[in-house]
Amino acid sequence: MEYWQNIYSNFDPVAFSLGSISVHWYGIMYALALLSAIMIAKWFIKKDKLPISNDLFDSYIWWAEIGVILGARIGYILFYDPNTMYYLTNPWQIFNPFVDGTFTGISGMSYHGAFIGFILASYLFCRKNKVSFWFLTDIAVLGISAAYVFGRIGNFFNQELVGRVTDVPWGIYVGNTLRHPSQLYEAILEGLVVFAILAYFRKRKSFDGQLALMYGILYSAMRITAEFFRQPDVQLGFLYSDWLTMGILQSMGVLLICLATFFYISKRSKLKNN
Repeated sequence: MEYWQNIYSNFDPVAFSLGSISVHWYGIMYALALLSAIMIAKWFIKKDKLPISNDLFDSYIWWAEIGVILGARIGYILFYDPNTMYYLTNPWQIFNPFVDGTFTGISGMSYHGAFIGFILASYLFCRKNKVSFWFLTDIAVLGISAAYVFGRIGNFFNQELVGRVTDVPWGIYVGNTLRHPSQLYEAILEGLVVFAILAYFRKRKSFDGQLALMYGILYSAMRITAEFFRQPDVQLGFLYSDWLTMGILQSMGVLLICLATFFYISKRSKLKNN
C-alpha cells in the first residue's frame, strides 16, 4: 500500500522520447480511447447486425472525432482557461503544441465541450447523409462509454484532476498531501458502470435515442457523484459554497436536458405505437 500511496513519486508520466519530443502516457491513453471507441462500436454493429454500412460509419468517425477535439479544446478555453480572451483574440494559438519553440503538446480539454462538439458533428453528419441522428448516436455511446476509461486513466498518469484531501488507505500522495484517486473513481463510475448499463439495455430499448439519452443521464449522475471526491479546478475553485463546481453545474444542465428529452421522446413513442 505504501508503494501505491507514493506512486506519483515512482512513476514517470513520460513513456518515451523521440529526440526532443516527449511522448506522455496521457497521449497514449487518449489514442487508446479513440481506437477502442471505434473498435467497440464496430463490434456491436457486427454482433447485433445493425443496418449501417462500414463505409458510412467510418465516415462518421471522422466527423465525430473532429467535433470532439474542437469541442473539447474550445470548451476548455471558454469554461476553464484563465486566458480565455488571449485565445479568442489569437485563435491560431488554440491548437499550437509549442511554447517558446519547445514541443509541449496540447493540454486543457473539457468533457462537456467535447459532448457539445460530438452532438453538433453528429447532427451535421446525419443531416448530410440522411441518417437517423438517434440511431447513430445510440451506437456511438456504447464505444464512447467503454473507451472513457482510458481517458481518465490518462488523467491519472498525467497527475492532473486530482482528488480532494482524504485519509482513506487507498489515497495517493500528491506532493505531501494524501488525496482520493478521483480519476480512477471517474474511470469506473463514468466509464465501466455506464457502459455496463448501456450494453445491458441495448437490445431492450423501446425507441431510437434511448441509449444516447441514457448515456447523458447516467454520465451526468456519475460525474456529479465523482465531483465530490475531486478537487475543483484551481483557477475556478468552488462556484458556490463548498460543493458547487463547474463540473457539477455543467453536468446538472446536461442531466436536466437529457431527462426532459428522454421523457418527451418516450411519451411520443408510446402514443405512436398505441
